[in-house]
Amino acid sequence: MTLMTLRHLTSINDLTNNEIERLFSLAEKYLAELGDRTAHYRIGRSTDSCAGYIMATLFYEPSTRTRLSFESAMSRLGGRVISSADPAASSAAKGETLADAARVVSAYADIMVLRHPREGAATFAAEYASVPVINGGDGAHEHPTQTLCDLFTIRREKGRLDSLNVALLGDLKGSRTIHSLAYGLGRFGANIVLIPAPGMDLPDRIISEIEQAYDYSPIEGVRFKGAAGAYGPRQRSSSSSHPRFDVLYLTRFQKERWHETIRDYPAVNAEFLTPKVFEQTLVLHPLPRVNELDPDFDSDPRAGYFRQASYGVAVRMALISMLLNTDHELGLEQFVTGFRDHSADDVTASALSCSNLNCITRTEGKSRFHASASPSALKRCAYCDHKTP
Repeated sequence: MTLMTLRHLTSINDLTNNEIERLFSLAEKYLAELGDRTAHYRIGRSTDSCAGYIMATLFYEPSTRTRLSFESAMSRLGGRVISSADPAASSAAKGETLADAARVVSAYADIMVLRHPREGAATFAAEYASVPVINGGDGAHEHPTQTLCDLFTIRREKGRLDSLNVALLGDLKGSRTIHSLAYGLGRFGANIVLIPAPGMDLPDRIISEIEQAYDYSPIEGVRFKGAAGAYGPRQRSSSSSHPRFDVLYLTRFQKERWHETIRDYPAVNAEFLTPKVFEQTLVLHPLPRVNELDPDFDSDPRAGYFRQASYGVAVRMALISMLLNTDHELGLEQFVTGFRDHSADDVTASALSCSNLNCITRTEGKSRFHASASPSALKRCAYCDHKTP
C-alpha cells in the first residue's frame, strides 16, 4: 500500500472544509436515487477501487449502523473486512493494551475503524498504528463519521449548510454525535440552537472552542420545558420567539454515560412539531431511538432519519477511498490546515494526569498535553481534549 501521507480521522476537526466538500462530491457519485423523496436511498453499483485492500473493524462497544455501514462500504469498494466486534472474545479480555492492539491490527489490515468506550482512544491508537485509523466513536468525545453523514444529509436535503437554523435537542452532554456535529455546524456557518434535556447542556469547552476557532457568535440556547414539548428562550430572555428551524437533530438519552435516570426527557412526536417554527423542519436522529422519537412520525415527510442512515454507506465509501488514496483526484491534502493545527502547539510529555476520569490515558498509563503560551493556563489533553490545570 502506498500513501502520499498517513492521515487519520479521529475528530471531525482533522478535515478541512475543502476536504469535506470533496468527500461529499465523491459520496454523491456512489448514490443512486430510487423513488420519490420519501423513499429510502440506496447505494448504486459497487466498484473495485479498493480491491486488494483489507479493513479491520475493532469495536469495544456495541454497534449496528456504524460497523455494518463501514463493512458494507468496504465491500462495495471491492475490499475485504476482518472484524473484532466482541471485546469479551478478543485479547482485550486478557488485558491487552490499546497501544498493542493498534500495532498488531496494523499488520493485518490497510485501514482500521475503532470504537471504544474511553474518550481519546482513537487519537491514542493512531499514535501506534501504521495504517489510517478512523474513529467510530470514543466514549462521549466524538463520532466524526456520523457527523459527515449528518452534514451530507442536511446539505443534500436543504441545499446548503451555511445560515441554516439547526436545533440540537436532548442529551447534549453525553452524546458524542452532538459534540462532533456542533463543531461541523459551526465551521460551516450554521446557526446552532441548543435545547438540552435537564442537566445535559453542551459542555462549555466545546462552545468556547467553536467560538475561538471560527470567530463564531455565541451559540443561542433554549431550555426544554418538560415532556409536553414546550421550549423557551434561555440566553435571550428578552425574546419570546425564534426563527423557523430548518433542522431538528435529536438524540437518545445516553444511559451508558450516566449513573442515574432522567425525568422529562424530550419526546418528539407530531404534537411537538405542531408549532409553525417546525413547519418545514428536517428531523434527524443518529439512531438507535428509544422513547424520544415517536414511530408514528416516520411517515411524515419531515422525517429524514432513515435516509440519513442510508447515506452513511456512501459517505463512508468516500472516506475510505480518500484515506487510502484510491481516488487521486479527490485525495486528502498533504497536511492538516483545518480546525486544529497541532504543529503549532507546544506538545509536552508530562506526569500530570488528565482531569477526565474516562480519558484513555487512565487505562493506558500515558499522558500528553498541548500546552498554552501561558504557564499558568489550562493544558488541553492531546487525546480527549479536556483541560487540566
